[in-house]
Amino acid sequence: MNIVLFGPPGAGKGTQATILVEQHNIVQLSTGDMLRAAVAAGTELGKQAKSVMDAGQLVADDLIIGIISDRIDEADCKNGFILDGFPRTVAQAEGLDAMLQEKGLKLDSTIEIVVDEQILFSRIEQRASETPEAERRADDNAETLKKRLAVYHEQTAPVLPYYEEKGNLHKVDGMQSIEEVASQIANFLK
Repeated sequence: MNIVLFGPPGAGKGTQATILVEQHNIVQLSTGDMLRAAVAAGTELGKQAKSVMDAGQLVADDLIIGIISDRIDEADCKNGFILDGFPRTVAQAEGLDAMLQEKGLKLDSTIEIVVDEQILFSRIEQRASETPEAERRADDNAETLKKRLAVYHEQTAPVLPYYEEKGNLHKVDGMQSIEEVASQIANFLK
């Protein structure tokens, strides 16, 4: 089972990915983690990525797709994977689809967790007020959330129509409880 999770920061993608990993014995893949692992392992793609990152540039789509391709060939991905935070552009979505097709694979579902962004701000403010300052995450503030939401709307949200046109985008109400969101997602995966 191969899944892409979409949703703005704070929507609960990480929480839902953890549930899916446990329920379906699949792997959650982070492009950032995969890039760092490829660099650390000294793979050919890792060496290419390192030189690009060392120059302060963004890693090209074909290089990221190649790293994802190598990663999903590993044994722990035999039951499938979850991508969270990728693809971020239509070009990346098309590249991902082409790579999966070459492997005889496909995305089984793309899921958007839809949330009320004003409530996200309330949640951040509440969490910050209830958490002792020494334990607060540096990004637990409204200004950081505002910036992250802007990046999401500018970079990632434009990919959603691509999957919607393919008939593969499912929307879940992320304002419900964790269990209710998980139940909605499970219904799309049957």
